[in-house]
Amino acid sequence: MDQERRGQWLRGVLDLCVLAALRRHESYGYELAQSLQAAGLGPIKGGTLYPVLLRLQRTGLVSAQWRDGTSGPARKYYQLTPTGAQALRQATADWQAFSAGVDTILQEVTAP
Repeated sequence: MDQERRGQWLRGVLDLCVLAALRRHESYGYELAQSLQAAGLGPIKGGTLYPVLLRLQRTGLVSAQWRDGTSGPARKYYQLTPTGAQALRQATADWQAFSAGVDTILQEVTAP
C-alpha cells in the first residue's frame, strides 16, 4: 500500500479508531498502537498516536490516569468517557454512511 495514501486515510479515521479500541477496556499507548496494527491499520508511531490521545483527552472524550508499572516505568492508561462513547456512536454512524458511498463508487471501478 502506498504509505502517503495510507497516512492521509489514517489522519481521517485515527480518532474514531482509537475511540473504538477503547470501547471495551482501558489501555495505554503502546498497547493501543499494537491493537490498531493488529486490526490492519499498520504501524502507528507514538508521534502520531500520542497527540491524538492528548486531543481526545482535552476534548473530554477519553480520560487518563497514570499507574505504576509492575515491571518498568509508570504507564498512562486511557479510558473512554460517557461523552466519548456517545461521540463514538455518532461518528460510527457517520462513517458507515460515508464509507457506504465510497464503496458504491469504488464498486463501479471493479465491475466487469
